[in-house]
Amino acid sequence: MMKLRSLRVRNALVRECMAEFLGTFILLLFGCSAAAQVKTSGETKGQFLSVNMAFSVGVMSAMYLTKGITGAHLNPAVTLSFCVVGKATWGRLVPYSLSQLLGAYVASGLVYMIYYDGIMHFSGGVLTVYGPNETASIFATYPTEYMTLGRSFLDQVVATGMLMLCILCLGEKRNTPAPPELIPAVVAVIVLGISMSMSGNCGGAINPARDLGPRLFTLTAGWGTEVFTCYNYWFWVPLVGPFIGGVLGTFMYMIFIELHLPDPDPPENISPLFIISGKESLTTQQNGLELKAAHF
Repeated sequence: MMKLRSLRVRNALVRECMAEFLGTFILLLFGCSAAAQVKTSGETKGQFLSVNMAFSVGVMSAMYLTKGITGAHLNPAVTLSFCVVGKATWGRLVPYSLSQLLGAYVASGLVYMIYYDGIMHFSGGVLTVYGPNETASIFATYPTEYMTLGRSFLDQVVATGMLMLCILCLGEKRNTPAPPELIPAVVAVIVLGISMSMSGNCGGAINPARDLGPRLFTLTAGWGTEVFTCYNYWFWVPLVGPFIGGVLGTFMYMIFIELHLPDPDPPENISPLFIISGKESLTTQQNGLELKAAHF
């Protein structure tokens, strides 16, 4: 045990990036594996709901795994939203996002290895984005053929906005907080609800890393540049839409809910004079925000 503890990473940011990498890896491994199983079996071993449920289980598992280290962001749009409102430092945005992206990429590679035979059998060895035997949608999201770019963009903005709006209250003690140990399960149910109601148009990415990581993998694994050029260069929609939707959902929560909640009680371990002086400890502030940081 002592020898293992000597391997402990001392740098806090590196530890956090490792957690975000592994959490996003778990999320995509569950979700994309379910998508591969459903697609390659011709829906004889699962259906659309199976994929939604698998992603939700992946969210819950990843959150329980990493919540104590980073709050389990698992999503660059979530990290950006918290940076904008000052609940996460801007220095975390790029490292967290790259870690999440890499986790999604590596998970996609592992899913491809696990389901390689099934993918090749289903596709006839032709890896493509279009047609009845396409397999690119196992990994990244793609729109229904009748969807316009504008409507697809609105879809992603609204869905991600609802994600942030619904999860920000879960750790708020002045409202109706969820028990801390149940927050991952509640978030999973919220994700399931969004997936079941708002993923029919274009796959319900609501997470730039969840979409771009697998898309980059398919680019390098044989699907080619078509994964970026298809549907009138649609790839930017699940990349940009969630960022805007996440920030809008966060502001909606603050304007409609948070600003109208009762003022928080002063921490018991800080004297009133110390609070008035404006020298309240950063650790105390962060502890209050920690419960809010558990999100998809």
